Amino acid sequence: MAVTLKVTYGERGEWAVLQVAGELDLVTSPVLRQRVHDAVADGRHRVVLDLSEVLFCDSSGVGVLIATRRLIRSCRGGLRLILPGRSAVEGSHVNRVLAALGVRRLFDVYADVVSATDEESRPLSA
Repeated sequence: MAVTLKVTYGERGEWAVLQVAGELDLVTSPVLRQRVHDAVADGRHRVVLDLSEVLFCDSSGVGVLIATRRLIRSCRGGLRLILPGRSAVEGSHVNRVLAALGVRRLFDVYADVVSATDEESRPLSA
């Protein structure tokens, strides 16, 4: 079975929203990297990565998330991640990987697109 990653682009207010589904690994992570670069090249410096449908993430995927953070910060923009809803946060594969690598605290994490694109919302605690 082929490893797949689907990245869907949308906009909500000033935020570019990339919905990511599938496996984020060595083979597929360049797809997300390119989609982020495309959004930034189009002038979108406020990016939400919806990772709620990511089933697997390895160090290559984490590397793309960290590189995305660095790119967005260099543009003086904002990056927000969405991980599964409150009942699944502890069980989220991406959340566990970020925590295990000690980089979870680098990201503002939200439960859904609505809260991630609302300027009044606060991120979930690390």
